[in-house]
Amino acid sequence: MKPKRATISEIKTALAENPASVSQWQDDERVGVQKLLQQFERNQAKLADQRDAFDQRLSFEKAAWLDNKQLAGVDEVGRGPLAGPVVAGAVVIDDHFDLVAVHDSKQLSAKKRMQLDAQIKSEVVDYAFGVVDAQMIDEVNIYEASRIAMKQAIEQLQVPVDGLLIDAMTVDMDLPQEKLIKGDDRSISIGAASILAKNYRDELMVQYDQQYPGYDFAKNAGYGTKAHLAGLEALGPCPIHRMTFAPVKNYHK
Repeated sequence: MKPKRATISEIKTALAENPASVSQWQDDERVGVQKLLQQFERNQAKLADQRDAFDQRLSFEKAAWLDNKQLAGVDEVGRGPLAGPVVAGAVVIDDHFDLVAVHDSKQLSAKKRMQLDAQIKSEVVDYAFGVVDAQMIDEVNIYEASRIAMKQAIEQLQVPVDGLLIDAMTVDMDLPQEKLIKGDDRSISIGAASILAKNYRDELMVQYDQQYPGYDFAKNAGYGTKAHLAGLEALGPCPIHRMTFAPVKNYHK
């Protein structure tokens, strides 16, 4: 009597628990099993590519670790909206950080960003935020406000750092700084900072939506959507609008 063969469902579970077990079923002639193995191989190749990309985006951090130095990755979100603050995040990671899915926040769905939020916070060495409100943005301009928010975030870190990896900017601090164009796509720590900062700002805008209803802030995060512009037309600016930004300034008396 032949031994009972594993079902496709059982094989799928076994592969998930132990990918190295794939060789056990290579000679299984069942069409369903072969399709499952082909899908498994494709997924493994995709995971390998993601791991390679992850390792490449750790190159700046790895170089620092080899020199026994600790870097903070820094990024900001909220330059473009018509309302709300600009928020910066600062993140410090070490060589135990292994969240391959961490990437530039703009390349991730809101659902994926939120899923990663708690995971990132549990794996990083430290993280902090800086927040600069609309009034300061109007006073100093959005570029300088972004730099201020970044400096605030770095100063809020509880661990000392030896240098900074910053997305396309520099800050007024006496620390070595690597200004990386598209840094959130080139550095894991900057990418992690962008995710945390984006989630933090989105949550702030949900709170502002309750405080200042009528602009759809919970859905548009302050960007100039149709619903936001309709609210601006009907209600005029509220205290968190950036009065120097068009078209907000057209409604500002």
